[in-house]
Amino acid sequence: MKQKNKPIYDLDGKVVFITGAAGGIGAAVARALHAAGARLVLTDTNPAQMEQLAAGFDADRTLALTLDVTDAAATRAVVARAVERFGRIDIAFANAGISWSNGPQTLLSCDEPEFERIVEVNLLGVWRTIKAALPEVLRNQGQIVVTSSIYAFMNGMCNAPYATSKAGIEMLARSLRAELGSTGASASVLYPGWVETAIAKMAFGGNKVATKMVRVAYPVSLRQPIPPETVAAAMIDGLRTRRARIIVPGRWTPVSWLRGIVSIVTDRRIETQPKLQALMRDIERAPK
Repeated sequence: MKQKNKPIYDLDGKVVFITGAAGGIGAAVARALHAAGARLVLTDTNPAQMEQLAAGFDADRTLALTLDVTDAAATRAVVARAVERFGRIDIAFANAGISWSNGPQTLLSCDEPEFERIVEVNLLGVWRTIKAALPEVLRNQGQIVVTSSIYAFMNGMCNAPYATSKAGIEMLARSLRAELGSTGASASVLYPGWVETAIAKMAFGGNKVATKMVRVAYPVSLRQPIPPETVAAAMIDGLRTRRARIIVPGRWTPVSWLRGIVSIVTDRRIETQPKLQALMRDIERAPK
């Protein structure tokens, strides 16, 4: 839907650099952008999946490269390759992200290296993507978009490194948008709710305890997962209107608006809810 008094940013011919492109939200957004006429720089750590995705696109509009976003030099090299191939980058979509590999963990029970790896990918990986792509985006008055989450404003119990990093990149992008205010370039935050991806699978049948926690902690209206294609459609609309916040599904928007009040109420409920507290103790006692 077009917003009043907002210029339309035409995606046709734009060069879009996507991290975490091999599956889920990244792949869905790549397909939607390709359909809109964009040229794509697809990156991920999984070359086989990425090549499979790229095979469905026009070869002359697609560049697929392997990238670990925690490697700053490699990220700069990808940007250089993209400019060499297409002459520019207009949009950088910092989407790469990971979560616990083997179910939910509390701060007491979690593996320290895995905690730090999640933050390294989800927060510093986004920072390195932005830093590498920003000169091109600025030169072309383009856009930076980061994939945050509803965890930017909801309690991150048993998923603390993921929630911490998603809250951090929200502020990173908000700060960047303010700094770009007079340049013609912009930055936006994508806030997906529950999405049918590998990361969310734990909370919807993939892990018995995590599934129970979601059922206890969230009302039915807020715990329905949506397909990645729904996120991609919202993303396309947000890019075209340079929206600062892209919240999908829209039922999470009032929660974001009222986050100060919601956080007080929900934090207190989690602290005092016997079922949730019992489930967290179950997580801590589970064999690693």
